[in-house]
Amino acid sequence: MKWIALPLALVLAACTDGGVADDQAPVAAAETAADRFFASLSALCGKAYEGRVVSDEAADEEMRSSRLVMHVRECSDDTIRIPFHVGEDRSRTWVVSRTEEGGLRLKHDHRHPDGSEDVLTQYGGDTTAPGTATRQEFPVDSFSRDLFNREGAAVSTTNVWAIEIEPGRIFAYELRRPNRYLRAEFDLTRPVAPPPPPWGAKPEA
Repeated sequence: MKWIALPLALVLAACTDGGVADDQAPVAAAETAADRFFASLSALCGKAYEGRVVSDEAADEEMRSSRLVMHVRECSDDTIRIPFHVGEDRSRTWVVSRTEEGGLRLKHDHRHPDGSEDVLTQYGGDTTAPGTATRQEFPVDSFSRDLFNREGAAVSTTNVWAIEIEPGRIFAYELRRPNRYLRAEFDLTRPVAPPPPPWGAKPEA
Protein backbone atom coordinates (compact mmCIF):
# COMPACT_ATOMS: atom_id res chain seq x y z
CA MET A 1 0.00 0.00 0.00
CA LYS A 2 3.07 2.31 0.17
CA TRP A 3 2.69 3.21 -3.51
CA ILE A 4 -0.61 4.92 -2.61
CA ALA A 5 0.78 7.06 0.24
CA LEU A 6 2.85 9.58 -1.74
CA PRO A 7 0.23 10.46 -4.36
CA LEU A 8 -2.42 10.73 -1.66
CA ALA A 9 -0.21 13.02 0.41
CA LEU A 10 0.43 15.18 -2.62
CA VAL A 11 -3.29 15.39 -3.36
CA LEU A 12 -4.08 16.37 0.22
CA ALA A 13 -1.30 18.97 0.24
CA ALA A 14 -2.57 20.45 -3.00
CA CYS A 15 -6.11 20.70 -1.61
CA THR A 16 -4.84 22.29 1.60
CA ASP A 17 -2.65 24.81 -0.24
CA GLY A 18 -5.50 25.66 -2.56
CA GLY A 19 -7.85 26.28 0.36
CA VAL A 20 -5.40 28.64 2.06
CA ALA A 21 -4.83 30.55 -1.16
CA ASP A 22 -8.56 30.95 -1.72
CA ASP A 23 -9.12 32.17 1.84
CA GLN A 24 -6.32 34.73 1.57
CA ALA A 25 -7.12 35.99 -1.93
CA PRO A 26 -8.11 39.66 -1.85
CA VAL A 27 -11.74 40.34 -2.68
CA ALA A 28 -12.25 43.29 -4.99
CA ALA A 29 -14.71 45.84 -3.65
CA ALA A 30 -17.88 46.12 -5.69
CA GLU A 31 -17.90 49.21 -7.89
CA THR A 32 -20.54 51.67 -6.74
CA ALA A 33 -22.63 54.18 -8.66
CA ALA A 34 -20.42 56.91 -7.16
CA ASP A 35 -17.32 55.13 -8.49
CA ARG A 36 -18.75 54.93 -12.00
CA PHE A 37 -19.88 58.55 -11.87
CA PHE A 38 -16.44 59.70 -10.73
CA ALA A 39 -14.79 57.63 -13.48
CA SER A 40 -17.02 59.22 -16.14
CA LEU A 41 -16.11 62.66 -14.86
CA SER A 42 -12.41 61.78 -14.73
CA ALA A 43 -12.58 60.67 -18.37
CA LEU A 44 -13.29 64.30 -19.32
CA CYS A 45 -10.11 65.59 -17.66
CA GLY A 46 -8.31 68.27 -19.66
CA LYS A 47 -11.28 68.98 -21.89
CA ALA A 48 -13.61 71.99 -22.02
CA TYR A 49 -17.17 72.26 -23.28
CA GLU A 50 -19.58 75.05 -24.07
CA GLY A 51 -23.07 75.06 -22.62
CA ARG A 52 -26.25 77.00 -22.06
CA VAL A 53 -28.86 77.59 -19.39
CA VAL A 54 -31.91 75.50 -20.28
CA SER A 55 -34.10 76.55 -17.34
CA ASP A 56 -36.18 79.69 -17.77
CA GLU A 57 -36.08 81.71 -14.54
CA ALA A 58 -35.63 85.47 -14.86
CA ALA A 59 -32.91 85.41 -12.19
CA ASP A 60 -30.60 83.65 -14.66
CA GLU A 61 -31.06 86.01 -17.60
CA GLU A 62 -27.51 87.37 -17.41
CA MET A 63 -26.07 83.86 -17.32
CA ARG A 64 -28.41 82.79 -20.11
CA SER A 65 -27.08 85.54 -22.36
CA SER A 66 -23.39 84.82 -21.60
CA ARG A 67 -21.02 82.27 -23.08
CA LEU A 68 -20.75 79.37 -20.64
CA VAL A 69 -17.71 77.08 -20.59
CA MET A 70 -16.87 74.32 -18.13
CA HIS A 71 -13.31 72.97 -18.03
CA VAL A 72 -12.41 69.70 -16.29
CA ARG A 73 -9.04 71.18 -15.42
CA GLU A 74 -7.49 69.25 -12.51
CA CYS A 75 -7.97 65.57 -11.68
CA SER A 76 -6.57 63.25 -9.05
CA ASP A 77 -7.70 59.93 -7.62
CA ASP A 78 -10.02 61.68 -5.18
CA THR A 79 -10.63 65.27 -6.37
CA ILE A 80 -11.71 66.88 -9.65
CA ARG A 81 -11.75 70.67 -10.13
CA ILE A 82 -14.03 72.10 -12.81
CA PRO A 83 -13.84 75.86 -13.45
CA PHE A 84 -17.14 77.27 -14.71
CA HIS A 85 -16.72 80.43 -16.80
CA VAL A 86 -19.62 82.81 -17.35
CA GLY A 87 -18.53 85.24 -20.05
CA GLU A 88 -15.38 86.92 -18.70
CA ASP A 89 -16.25 85.96 -15.13
CA ARG A 90 -13.77 83.31 -13.97
CA SER A 91 -14.78 83.32 -10.31
CA ARG A 92 -16.41 79.88 -10.09
CA THR A 93 -14.94 76.39 -9.70
CA TRP A 94 -16.90 73.25 -8.94
CA VAL A 95 -14.93 70.79 -6.81
CA VAL A 96 -16.06 67.15 -6.77
CA SER A 97 -14.28 64.86 -4.31
CA ARG A 98 -14.66 61.47 -2.69
CA THR A 99 -15.71 61.16 0.96
CA GLU A 100 -14.44 58.68 3.52
CA GLU A 101 -17.88 57.09 3.57
CA GLY A 102 -17.65 56.20 -0.12
CA GLY A 103 -19.88 58.99 -1.36
CA LEU A 104 -19.12 62.23 -3.18
CA ARG A 105 -18.89 65.88 -2.16
CA LEU A 106 -19.57 69.00 -4.23
CA LYS A 107 -18.10 72.33 -3.17
CA HIS A 108 -18.21 75.74 -4.86
CA ASP A 109 -14.90 77.63 -4.80
CA HIS A 110 -15.60 81.33 -5.48
CA ARG A 111 -12.77 83.82 -6.01
CA HIS A 112 -12.16 87.47 -6.80
CA PRO A 113 -9.93 88.54 -9.72
CA ASP A 114 -6.99 88.93 -7.31
CA GLY A 115 -7.41 85.30 -6.26
CA SER A 116 -8.80 86.01 -2.81
CA GLU A 117 -11.81 84.05 -1.63
CA ASP A 118 -15.29 85.49 -1.89
CA VAL A 119 -17.23 85.75 1.35
CA LEU A 120 -19.57 83.08 -0.04
CA THR A 121 -17.28 80.20 -0.92
CA GLN A 122 -16.64 76.52 -0.17
CA TYR A 123 -20.36 75.84 0.17
CA GLY A 124 -22.04 72.67 -1.06
CA GLY A 125 -22.82 69.25 0.35
CA ASP A 126 -22.29 65.49 0.36
CA THR A 127 -24.35 62.82 -1.31
CA THR A 128 -26.80 61.15 1.10
CA ALA A 129 -28.09 58.50 -1.32
CA PRO A 130 -26.29 56.14 -3.73
CA GLY A 131 -27.42 58.07 -6.79
CA THR A 132 -26.64 56.57 -10.18
CA ALA A 133 -23.70 56.34 -12.53
CA THR A 134 -25.14 59.31 -14.44
CA ARG A 135 -26.60 61.53 -11.68
CA GLN A 136 -25.51 62.50 -8.18
CA GLU A 137 -27.31 64.92 -5.85
CA PHE A 138 -25.72 67.02 -3.11
CA PRO A 139 -28.02 68.41 -0.37
CA VAL A 140 -26.72 71.49 1.44
CA ASP A 141 -24.47 70.63 4.41
CA SER A 142 -24.37 72.21 7.88
CA PHE A 143 -21.26 74.29 7.11
CA SER A 144 -23.07 75.84 4.16
CA ARG A 145 -26.29 76.49 6.09
CA ASP A 146 -24.30 78.31 8.76
CA LEU A 147 -22.46 80.30 6.09
CA PHE A 148 -25.67 81.27 4.29
CA ASN A 149 -27.38 82.32 7.51
CA ARG A 150 -24.37 84.35 8.60
CA GLU A 151 -24.01 86.14 5.27
CA GLY A 152 -27.67 86.99 4.70
CA ALA A 153 -28.39 84.24 2.18
CA ALA A 154 -30.80 82.17 4.27
CA VAL A 155 -32.88 81.44 1.17
CA SER A 156 -30.10 79.03 0.11
CA THR A 157 -30.26 76.85 3.24
CA THR A 158 -32.47 74.31 1.46
CA ASN A 159 -30.35 74.05 -1.69
CA VAL A 160 -29.87 70.72 -3.42
CA TRP A 161 -27.30 70.66 -6.21
CA ALA A 162 -26.93 67.93 -8.81
CA ILE A 163 -24.50 66.97 -11.53
CA GLU A 164 -25.38 64.68 -14.43
CA ILE A 165 -23.04 63.02 -16.92
CA GLU A 166 -24.30 61.17 -19.95
CA PRO A 167 -21.01 60.09 -21.54
CA GLY A 168 -20.64 61.34 -25.08
CA ARG A 169 -23.76 63.48 -24.78
CA ILE A 170 -24.19 66.00 -21.95
CA PHE A 171 -22.82 67.27 -18.66
CA ALA A 172 -25.40 69.13 -16.59
CA TYR A 173 -25.32 71.22 -13.42
CA GLU A 174 -28.46 71.87 -11.39
CA LEU A 175 -29.55 73.93 -8.41
CA ARG A 176 -32.95 73.33 -6.81
CA ARG A 177 -34.82 74.70 -3.81
CA PRO A 178 -38.42 75.81 -3.30
CA ASN A 179 -39.28 78.39 -6.00
CA ARG A 180 -35.79 78.14 -7.54
CA TYR A 181 -34.46 76.01 -10.38
CA LEU A 182 -31.31 76.45 -12.45
CA ARG A 183 -30.05 73.93 -15.00
CA ALA A 184 -27.12 74.38 -17.35
CA GLU A 185 -26.23 71.74 -19.95
CA PHE A 186 -22.91 71.32 -21.74
CA ASP A 187 -22.46 69.59 -25.10
CA LEU A 188 -19.92 66.76 -24.69
CA THR A 189 -19.95 66.03 -28.42
CA ARG A 190 -18.06 69.24 -29.21
CA PRO A 191 -14.98 70.05 -27.09
CA VAL A 192 -13.80 73.65 -27.23
CA ALA A 193 -10.44 75.29 -26.56
CA PRO A 194 -9.72 75.38 -22.80
CA PRO A 195 -10.33 78.83 -21.30
CA PRO A 196 -7.82 80.79 -19.20
CA PRO A 197 -7.28 79.58 -15.61
CA PRO A 198 -9.94 80.50 -13.07
CA TRP A 199 -9.16 83.38 -10.77
CA GLY A 200 -6.76 82.30 -8.05
CA ALA A 201 -5.41 79.26 -9.93
CA LYS A 202 -1.88 78.86 -11.15
CA PRO A 203 -1.39 79.03 -14.93
CA GLU A 204 -0.99 75.65 -16.55
CA ALA A 205 2.57 74.65 -17.38
